[in-house]
Amino acid sequence: MSASLSLDRYLPPVDPARFRHVLGHVPTAVSVVTALTPQGPVGVTVGSFTSVSLEPPLVVFYGGLGSASVSAVVAAGTFCVNVLAEDQESVCAAFAARREDRFESASWEPGAGRAPRLLGALAWIECAVESSFLAGDHTAVVGRVRSLCAAEGSALPLVFYRGRLGHLHPAAFRDVATRHFDWWRD
Repeated sequence: MSASLSLDRYLPPVDPARFRHVLGHVPTAVSVVTALTPQGPVGVTVGSFTSVSLEPPLVVFYGGLGSASVSAVVAAGTFCVNVLAEDQESVCAAFAARREDRFESASWEPGAGRAPRLLGALAWIECAVESSFLAGDHTAVVGRVRSLCAAEGSALPLVFYRGRLGHLHPAAFRDVATRHFDWWRD
């Protein structure tokens, strides 16, 4: 018997509104995932993007189950994750909306794998689609990283926190020895 089946007998179901509220306390970077299709460029704002593995280099993002943009990204076979900078709120809004003119909100250029790289982003991670699968009411898209780079400068990321877009304050940062964060290699 799996642990989740045995817990189901003892724990009440999780209320979706409470789930959203509590998980809203986990800040996430805002990204736009783009791809080039035969019909032209496509893109969608995502707030759920993370690394999966170093060997091989894998990342994952999650998009709404009914999203035509997510389906187009998977069909294209390659995509670029554009990590948005704090001054790109309008880009975030444009790619989150269901409209055809999303790419008019940002200047872009083709990346190494031809997927659009949005200018002004903090980082670009270009990937080949490794797999995609149903994950509740979302589609999980796993990408094998093929190329990546970070922008020069000191710009900070656009973040989503407690249901709103936000900014990190530069004074909140301090130097911390990274050896303290190498626990995952032991």
